[in-house]
Amino acid sequence: MRHRYLLPLYVCALSWLFFSVVYAKEELTREEVMDERMRYYLQFESITTPWYFLAAIDQFERNIQQVRNDIPKRDGPIAIQFSEEFWAGAQNPESLDTSPESITYFGGNGLDGDADGIADPDNPNDILYTMATYLSLYGETEEDFKLALWDYYMREETVNQIMTIAMMYKHFESLDLDEHAFPIPTNYNYSYRGTWGASRGWGGRRIHEGTDLFAGYGTPVRSTSYGVIEIMGWNEFGGWRVGIRDSHNTYHYFAHLSSFNKDLKVGDIVEPRTIVGYVGSSGYGKEGTSGKFPPHLHYGMYKYNGRTEWSFDPYPSLRVWERQDKQRK
Repeated sequence: MRHRYLLPLYVCALSWLFFSVVYAKEELTREEVMDERMRYYLQFESITTPWYFLAAIDQFERNIQQVRNDIPKRDGPIAIQFSEEFWAGAQNPESLDTSPESITYFGGNGLDGDADGIADPDNPNDILYTMATYLSLYGETEEDFKLALWDYYMREETVNQIMTIAMMYKHFESLDLDEHAFPIPTNYNYSYRGTWGASRGWGGRRIHEGTDLFAGYGTPVRSTSYGVIEIMGWNEFGGWRVGIRDSHNTYHYFAHLSSFNKDLKVGDIVEPRTIVGYVGSSGYGKEGTSGKFPPHLHYGMYKYNGRTEWSFDPYPSLRVWERQDKQRK
């Protein structure tokens, strides 16, 4: 009889514990989230698979899940997802197989990373152990890592994006590279408004893929993010321009410059507020053409989703970064 009355209490206690854990998980600070991810990466890194390679793949997968409807968004600290064929084996009659023995028998790659006897494609330990093992089969060099990425994703753009993320993680020894900055120092005179999508006549019918920020000749132009300089030189439309790719699959485009920061080159890693060049009016002609329009910075943002890259309106981000920079001062 006594147990009849105790059972509801047990149920209530277990329910409270469950919801407390869920609530605590939801209340993790950004720093705690980053620390949790880093613990997983460090746990499964090896001589042949440094943590920043695992972290770069994980971040890339997280990036594309945020912008694609055909890929499920994975909850939890690790975002990497494997196809059923890769995990269980293409000839495996049980596509959701979690037995390490039968997965191996059918040529699958799924592994048991926490020694619980189950190769679970939703378990962070099993996911990272499987990916680390796959990468280690190719060797220890950066070129080996690139080859492994190519064989897995079969897209050069994806390989380049993941390498960019890995370079930054290795350089800064941190996952927290999300700070941004307004491209023009806010103590300078400038003006801008939303001009993305407006029609353009030069070079054929096309839309304006960016925001124009008008300022005087020689006004410093700064990187808006952490990133790697992907391109630096002349473009018929953009004149002297710089392209920077960040860790969120976003390409930042700075055009119509009068000159570059001579201390920078393609492949260099930059931080928010690193001066990349100076406002000018170059472009709309052969190399060196300038003065066909008032001096301004054309700033564009492009997102890569693992298949294609498209332009999106940078104006809302610019407004946020401008406000943050002013508050910072």
